[in-house]
Amino acid sequence: MPEGPVAVPESTVIDGPDREEKSYSQGQLVRRRFFRHKGAMVALGVLLFVTLLAFTSIGFGPIPGWWGKNFTDTGPILDGGRPTIGWFTLGEHPFGQDQTGRDFFALTMRGTQISLTIAFIVGIVSTIIGTIIGAIAGFFRGWAEAFLMRMTDLFIIIPLLVLAAVLGRIAGDQGIVVLSLTLAAVTWTSLARLVRGEVLSLREREFVMAARAIGTGSARIIARHILPNTVGVIIVATTFAIAAAILLETALSFLGFGVQPPDISLGSLIDRYQTAFTSRPWLFWFPGMFILAIALSVNFIGDGLRDAFDPRQNKDGR
Repeated sequence: MPEGPVAVPESTVIDGPDREEKSYSQGQLVRRRFFRHKGAMVALGVLLFVTLLAFTSIGFGPIPGWWGKNFTDTGPILDGGRPTIGWFTLGEHPFGQDQTGRDFFALTMRGTQISLTIAFIVGIVSTIIGTIIGAIAGFFRGWAEAFLMRMTDLFIIIPLLVLAAVLGRIAGDQGIVVLSLTLAAVTWTSLARLVRGEVLSLREREFVMAARAIGTGSARIIARHILPNTVGVIIVATTFAIAAAILLETALSFLGFGVQPPDISLGSLIDRYQTAFTSRPWLFWFPGMFILAIALSVNFIGDGLRDAFDPRQNKDGR
């Protein structure tokens, strides 16, 4: 037996970073990749800032806020209603005032609260619906898959904005929760197809066949063995569903089919003050900037989660 060091083939040598990553669990690797995504971290910070600003400034429900004005109170119009915000000061009316003297900062914060609430309810509920339908269709196949996928195709071929406008007009007067559930009922189709594809590829894997062999029920196999392996696809799709939901709600409210008075959303604010674009453009700018900030932030977070769960999507594979 030869003495001395044994040569190790170059292909088997593990460099420093790879050896470091191999000491972490899958969940830890996902978190590390996500936290290293600079765009996602900036977007997460922006989204948290917007959310905290909206819900702490004017308060929410019985919880009071730190901003002294209410979105329903009117008052004398100061300096033509121009914004008073500066580099280091908010002033009396940081976002200006509307034609009736209402504080537009409070109005924008209220609209942001409603838009965020609707977006997250739609995103979460549509994810639950799409996951259940996709998992059942992919696992059981046969008549269940045929029925559920034809129903999905039926929802897909109808223009989403038209269908959402019709249903939103009916549900808009019932409050934001009913409106959110109505929008979720028509926005689950893309996730259902994604989950079905993932389940189709997993249902023939060895661990699923082993679970069947020992008599594990179908519901337990789906819940304990298949869905945990599709969690990456589901989480990423949820973030994009939230971003799409806030844009859909904005479009519907702008057209008058979404949130109905006396309540407001960012989309309804743009619709209400679109005629003031030339004389008081700040009434159009601030809701538009908040819509853009929320939508872009959620999309960047989705990109970061996608790269974290599937590093092959990233150019450098990190």
